[in-house]
Amino acid sequence: MASNNLIIAISAIVVTLSLQGGNYNVVEAQLTTNFYSTSCPNLLSTVRSSVKSAVDSQPRTGASILRLFFHDCFVNGCDGSILLDDTSSFTGEQNANPNRNSARGFNVIDNIKTAVEAACPGVVSCADILAIAARDSVVLLGGPNWNVKVGRRDARTASQAAANNNIPAPTSSLSQLISSFSAVGLSTRDMVALSGAHTIGQSRCTNFRTRVYNETNINAAFATLRQRSCPRATGSGDGNLAPLDVNSANSFDNSYFKNLVAQRGLLHSDQELFNGGSTDSIVTGYSNNPSSFSSDFTAAMIKMGDISPLTGSSGEIRKVCGRTN
Repeated sequence: MASNNLIIAISAIVVTLSLQGGNYNVVEAQLTTNFYSTSCPNLLSTVRSSVKSAVDSQPRTGASILRLFFHDCFVNGCDGSILLDDTSSFTGEQNANPNRNSARGFNVIDNIKTAVEAACPGVVSCADILAIAARDSVVLLGGPNWNVKVGRRDARTASQAAANNNIPAPTSSLSQLISSFSAVGLSTRDMVALSGAHTIGQSRCTNFRTRVYNETNINAAFATLRQRSCPRATGSGDGNLAPLDVNSANSFDNSYFKNLVAQRGLLHSDQELFNGGSTDSIVTGYSNNPSSFSSDFTAAMIKMGDISPLTGSSGEIRKVCGRTN
C-alpha cells in the first residue's frame, strides 16, 4: 500500500510539473505521423495530388502555402485560424497587416479540403491539411522531405490583433526576429533555418522599397535591379513583385543564404541575418553546406508544427476551412 501511495504521489508531481510547463509540452506528444492511417488512409496522396496540380500551374503557390503555415502557427498555434474568412460578426486574421493583400493560397487549401472530405468526411482538420500541404510544397519545389505530425483540430476563432503583434515584420531587426521566434519556442538557429524559406516566393515593393533605396548594406547592382520595378514614391507600384531569391525563386535550395553573404537580401529582415551579428556564422554555414540547411530546416518545421495545437476534444474538425461549423 505504501509503495502504491508513493507511485500515485510521484505521478501527481509529474503531471503537475508537466502542466506547469505550459500547453506546448503537454500536447506535443499527442501529434503523431500516423494519426489518420486508419481513418483516412489516402490522405497524403490526396493532398499531394492537389498541391502538385497547383504548384505545376503556378510555382509561386508553393511559397504561398508555406507562408500560410508560418503565419498560422505564429498566431495562437497551428490551428488553422488563418484560414477563417471575415464575416459581418467575425474579424479574422486574413486582413491583419502581415496578411492583407499578400496572404494567398486559400483556394488551394479549400480545394484540398473538398477532396479530402469526399474521401473521409468529418475526419481531417484544415490545420493538418495546411501542415501537410506546406511540406508537399517544399518537396515539389526541390526541397527536403519530412514526416508531418498530425492530429491537430481546428480553432473556432482567430485573432487579428495577435496576427499584427506576433508575425515578424519585414522591417524587423535581428533582436526582434530572435525575440519573435523565441516567444513561440523556436531557437535562433530555428529562426535562421526557417528564414531560408525565402529561397522561394516573391515580395511586394512596399516591403522592400526602403531597403533598396535607403540602406547601405546592399549590393549596389542588386539595389539598382530591384529599383527598376519598385518606384521610390510610396503608393506607386506598391504591389509590384520581386523574387525573394534573385537566383532561383522557384527552387528550394540554399541560394538564399548565398545571397545574404553577397548582401543581396531583398528584405531588411533578411539581411539582418548577415550583418555583423550573432547569426552570421549560421548563415555562412548554410551557404556552404546545403545538407546542413536542409536538415535544420526540416527539424525546425517539425518543431514549429508542434506549437500549441488543439487536440482531443478542443476545437473542431471544420467542414469548410473558411468558416466554423
